[in-house]
Amino acid sequence: MKKLLFQFDTDAHPSAFDVVVAYDGGADHVISYAGLTPDTIAALVDGTIFTRAPKDKKNTAIFVGGSDMAAGEALFVAVRKHFFPGFQVSVMLDSNGSNTTAAACVAKLASSGTLKDKKAVVLAGTGPVGQRAAAMLALEGAEVTITSRQLWAAEKVCEAMQHRFNVTIHAKAAADLDARAHAIEDANIVVAAGATGVELLKPEHWQHNSHLELLADANATPPLGIGGIDMMDKGELRHGKIVWGAIGFGALKLALHRACITQLFEDNKQVFDAENIFDLAKKMA
Repeated sequence: MKKLLFQFDTDAHPSAFDVVVAYDGGADHVISYAGLTPDTIAALVDGTIFTRAPKDKKNTAIFVGGSDMAAGEALFVAVRKHFFPGFQVSVMLDSNGSNTTAAACVAKLASSGTLKDKKAVVLAGTGPVGQRAAAMLALEGAEVTITSRQLWAAEKVCEAMQHRFNVTIHAKAAADLDARAHAIEDANIVVAAGATGVELLKPEHWQHNSHLELLADANATPPLGIGGIDMMDKGELRHGKIVWGAIGFGALKLALHRACITQLFEDNKQVFDAENIFDLAKKMA
C-alpha cells in the first residue's frame, strides 16, 4: 500500500523544499494543497481518515507547513480537532522549517556545552525559527532573552511562547548593531535567527566577549547573521567559543526532518510538534 503524505500549506504556493524532504523521508506520493485555513480543511481531512481500513491508516499522514507559524499552528489545531477515536492519521507541524531547524540548532548547542542556567540571547528572534529556538533553550533550563528592533514585537512573541510552552522568556529592544552588541554583553549563548542576508553582529562584537561560550547562526546567505563565523562551522572553536553555522547544523535539520516523515508512517497516531521533534533531535545529535 502506498504511503501518502498530504501537504497542507498555508501559503499561496506549497513549499518545494518540504516536498523534496517528504519523498526523501519515505513518502511514496506527496499531495500538496495551498492557501489552506482552518475553515477550508474539513473535506480534505475527511478524505484522509475515512478512506482506509484501521490497519492501513498508518499509510496516510498530514504535514502542515507554510511560512507563517501562527497560521500553521491554527491549521495544525484544526486538523487534530477533526479527528475522533478510530479515525485519525499521523500529523506533523513544521511551518517555515521552524521546529526542525530550531531543534537541530539547539540540539547541537546542547551537544557542545551546558545550556542549563546559562544566559542565552536569540537575536532577531521574533520569526518562526527564533521563537522555537528560544522556547527550546528555555525548556533546557537557560535564561532566555529575545531581541527585536521593536520591544512590542519581542514582548508579543515572549507572551506567545509562555502560553504555548509554559516558559518565561524576556524581551529586549535592539534595533542596531551597537544595541545588539550591548544585548549580548553578559550572554553565554547567542543564536542569530534574523532575516536572510542581514548581519546582526560584527566580529568585534563577540570575539573578545569573555562570557560567551556557544554561538549559532541560522542564516546561510551572505552576509551571515554573525560576522566572523562560517556557515559550514560544525562546533568549531573560534576565539575560545564553540560556533555552529547554518550548514553546520543543517545536516542534522535535514536528517531530522526526514526521520520525522519516516516515523509518521509507523502508525496513525503520531503527532510531531516542537517538543517531540526536539527530543528526537537530541537523540540524533
